[in-house]
Amino acid sequence: MAGVGSVRGLGPMQTAMLVGLAGAGVFIALGTLLLPFSSTVAALLFDHQKYSIFPYPLTIQNATYMIFAAGMADLFVRWRTARRERAFLTMDFLPEDDTSILQISDLGPIRRKVGPLYDGANGFLPYLIDISITQLQASRSVDQAVAILTSSLDLMMHRLDLRYQNVRYIAWLIPTVGFIGTVIGIAVALEYINPKNPDIGLVTGSMAVAFYTTLVALLVSVVLVFFQHAVQKQEESALNEAGQYCLKNLINRIYITEEQPKAALP
Repeated sequence: MAGVGSVRGLGPMQTAMLVGLAGAGVFIALGTLLLPFSSTVAALLFDHQKYSIFPYPLTIQNATYMIFAAGMADLFVRWRTARRERAFLTMDFLPEDDTSILQISDLGPIRRKVGPLYDGANGFLPYLIDISITQLQASRSVDQAVAILTSSLDLMMHRLDLRYQNVRYIAWLIPTVGFIGTVIGIAVALEYINPKNPDIGLVTGSMAVAFYTTLVALLVSVVLVFFQHAVQKQEESALNEAGQYCLKNLINRIYITEEQPKAALP
């Protein structure tokens, strides 16, 4: 995918991951430098305060931001892929007017045009056109072409859903890490309670650490899940539109006569 894998020797996902983690690191560094130590915002966002139970910068909040960056990097790659898939719909691979008819002899050049555009993982429309034309050339049966198109759409939808497994795991992991921080914070706060000489400031400070971790994790998780659904919707819509495009402009336009010989597969 052009424009994403710009780091030599790395693929688009690895490059996006490095950029995302670097961005999270810059965010943490700027927050540390700009926000006063132990201020309310610094304590909430970064746990940069005197009551922190974690050695800074190894705090739950900072770990949450790094995990969030990894998830957003994955979604960025998926968003770029969705844009590329939608771009295929505007390339006029097939006639789109109301009068054109396709015959078996017309399909070879179309197949040779779309074949190189499918790389084994991406290229919904080129792949669906290619496999439908292959079936039409081999069987000269519209029914079999429709069946192979439908089966391919089902398989591709399942494969597309699997691509979001990592993001779904990260969306689950972020609040889980926040809850772990809360449990640790509460446990430490309870240890500070001395019935004979209670230190209310130390106890409440530790409790604040506990609840801040969950609050930040939940807010970050909401943002990640929002973008996950938005990007997945775009990619699924691109696949559905690719299937509709094939049905409308290939399957519904093909005209097969008994006199037509079987076309040799290119």
